[in-house]
Amino acid sequence: KAEVTEEELSTFYKQHFFDFTDPMKTIFFNVEGNVDFTALLYVPSRVPDGFYSQDYKPGLQLYSRGVFIMDHCEELLPPYLRFVKGLVDSQDLSLNISREMLQHDHQLRLIKNRIERKVLNELGAMLAKDREQYEKFWKNFGLDIKFGIYSSFGADRDKLENLLLFYTTDGGKLVTLQEFVSAMPEDQKDIYYVSAKDTEAAAKLPVVKSLQKKGYQALILTAEVDEFVMQTLGQYKDHPFTNASSADLDLQSEEEKEQLEKTSEENKDLLSFMKEALPEVSEVRLSARLADDPVMLVAGNGLSFEMEKVYAAMAAQQDSGMPPLKADRILEVNPDSKIFALLKNTWQSDPEKAKAITEVLYDQALLIEGFPVKDPIDYARKVTELIA
Repeated sequence: KAEVTEEELSTFYKQHFFDFTDPMKTIFFNVEGNVDFTALLYVPSRVPDGFYSQDYKPGLQLYSRGVFIMDHCEELLPPYLRFVKGLVDSQDLSLNISREMLQHDHQLRLIKNRIERKVLNELGAMLAKDREQYEKFWKNFGLDIKFGIYSSFGADRDKLENLLLFYTTDGGKLVTLQEFVSAMPEDQKDIYYVSAKDTEAAAKLPVVKSLQKKGYQALILTAEVDEFVMQTLGQYKDHPFTNASSADLDLQSEEEKEQLEKTSEENKDLLSFMKEALPEVSEVRLSARLADDPVMLVAGNGLSFEMEKVYAAMAAQQDSGMPPLKADRILEVNPDSKIFALLKNTWQSDPEKAKAITEVLYDQALLIEGFPVKDPIDYARKVTELIA
C-alpha cells in the first residue's frame, strides 16, 4: 500500500473495471491470522451500467499467490455489498479450487466476514466524517443497504440500521435514525412515517399537517422496499415505527376525544348516509387530526396503502389471476371544514346532491393517497355540476 499513490489506484480501477470515473472510495488492506489475504476494494462513484439488470455480475476477482482463479466471486461479498468492485489475493487458497468447493470453503467465509466488516466500518466512517460524500453514496447504493435488512429478515439490522438515511417532513433533509430520534419531542414515542413519491408530495399529505400540528415530524418513504424495511425493523431504540396513515394514531387529548365523540353522536345519521353512499369503505367517521383538509383515507386492517400498491404491481407482473390484496379503507372527515357544514345542510334539503358531494370527497381522498378514481369521467362531471 505504501508503494502506490491514490492516482495509481484510481487509474488501475478505471482500466481494470472499465469505468471512466474515479472511485468514490478505495479500501486497500492486508489481513494476517487465521487466514492471510490482501484486498483492494473500490466503491464506485456512480451506479455501474446495467446494475439493476439480470445480466449484472457482482463479486470480486479472486487470486491465490498472485495467480488468477476466478472473476466475479460472489462468495466474497454479502448481496447488499454487491456494488463493491475489486480483487482479493490469498496465500491460503488452493490454485485448483473449484466454484463448488468455494461455496463450502471455511477460509473463504473468514475472508468474506473480514471484507464485510471492513467495508461497513469504512462506510460508517464516511457517514461520520464526510456527510456530503456519504449522501452521494446513499443516493447511488442506499437501496442495496435497505435490501440487506429486508432480505436477511432483520438478521443484519445491527450492522446496517445506523447506515440508513431517510428524508423527513422537516425540510426534506436526509437524516439517520439516531438523528431523527434525537430531534423528537419528549412526548413523541413512535417514529412516524409516510409514503409518497417525493418529499414535495409528502409535505402536502393531510396526515403530515396533522402531525406537524402536534409538533411531530415523520420519515418520508419513497422506495417500494422502504415499508418492508420498517416492518422488518419493527422499532429503533424502543421507538416503534408507525405508519401515519394507520387507522388510529391516538394523538388527541381527552378533551378532544370527548368533543369528537359528542360531535360524532350528533352526526351519526349523516355518517351512516355517507357510508351507504360509499360501499368501498368500511367506515366513515369524524376525525380530530385533520388540520385543513376536509377528508383523508386511512388504512384499518394492518395492510397499508403503500403495501397494497406494491402487491398490486407484483400481481400484475406475475399475472397469477389472483385478486390483489387490498387495504381496509376508512374515510375520515374533518367536522370543522366548510365542506362538512355544506354537506350537512345539503343532506337535509337535497340527498342526491349530498350523495354526489360524498362521492367527490371520497375520490379526492383516493387521489391524495395516489390511487386512481374508479370513474374519472363521472368524477369530472360531478365536480363540474357542483361548481356550476
